Amino acid sequence: MLRWFRFSVALLSLVALGCVTSDDNATADDNATADDNATANDNATANEEGWVSLFDGESLNGWKKAMENEESWQVKDGDLVCKGPRCHLFYVGEEAPWKNFHFKAEVMTLPGSNSGIYFHTRYQETGWPTVGHESQVNNSHTDPVRTGSLYAVELNKVAPATDNQWFTQEVIVQGKHVLVKVDGRTIIDYTEPADQQPGDSFERVLNEGTFAFQAHDPDSEVHFRNVEVKRLP
Repeated sequence: MLRWFRFSVALLSLVALGCVTSDDNATADDNATADDNATANDNATANEEGWVSLFDGESLNGWKKAMENEESWQVKDGDLVCKGPRCHLFYVGEEAPWKNFHFKAEVMTLPGSNSGIYFHTRYQETGWPTVGHESQVNNSHTDPVRTGSLYAVELNKVAPATDNQWFTQEVIVQGKHVLVKVDGRTIIDYTEPADQQPGDSFERVLNEGTFAFQAHDPDSEVHFRNVEVKRLP
């Protein structure tokens, strides 16, 4: 009987030890998972650091329409939409101006549409903006200058995106260097000559300024969303 009692006590001890070890391992695994998740969250935060949203998806807060054909710009279902005769929409919020920056926006063109993303520009009441550069938005308009082009400076003649589908257009400026990307692919890689002078009608030189979107003509409809910018050194 004594042997059986000793055996039972030993067996119970082993079972208890196994349970504790199992619990310890589970706790260790949980802690490791929590640490991994925390690290992943920290990295995500770090990756997004410095980005500022310029469009809240609900209003034109921070933006100002040119004083012509103001009905060409609307906010619809979370999108910034241009549809109608020429009118430019300028960012005039407190974040402006920018010199060196990384800009990105999601864009969708409808068939036959033309628009543009201006940078280093400034508010202008009427007409085509004469200050700064335009990054073309056009996948199928009759104008052969396609999306991504640095209009009248460095041209792209092949559409890098498709109508009726969202794509991401980026403009990165550092000093005299400009990169334009569409869905991560570099379309324009341009360095302004050291002796570049402003043109007579359109300056088209790198300096500093704000951003603007273009409503081009009555038959063009283009949507923008997730408009963000990061200031660069």
